[in-house]
Amino acid sequence: MSTADDSQNPFGQVNGHVPEENGLVQYERDKAWVIVAHGAFDMDTIAPFAEALQAAVAGHARVVVDVSGITFADSTFLNLLLHINQQTDLRIVAPAPQLRRVLEMTGADTVLTVQPTVDDAAR
Repeated sequence: MSTADDSQNPFGQVNGHVPEENGLVQYERDKAWVIVAHGAFDMDTIAPFAEALQAAVAGHARVVVDVSGITFADSTFLNLLLHINQQTDLRIVAPAPQLRRVLEMTGADTVLTVQPTVDDAAR
């Protein structure tokens, strides 16, 4: 099913579906660095995301990660977020149900700042 916002999807959404590949889009908003992550992240696929986070920390006091497009995340992903959270003001945006459950089950939701939108997190 296609939506009105298909043309604005940074991952090239086609007919309402996002390709299965992992992807990152980065930009600045309100003095925060925003990373939009899409796909599955585990020990084998985390490197580009980790590099993007480290670069963001080096140049920005606030880092916002839109995780609404994450389809799978394991402990490698969670550990990376917790590690980065110690280095900067990290904000997590709109975790999908699977990731929200991982955050809740591990208690990471009490450590990480989770916001509903990028606009809320960037402020």
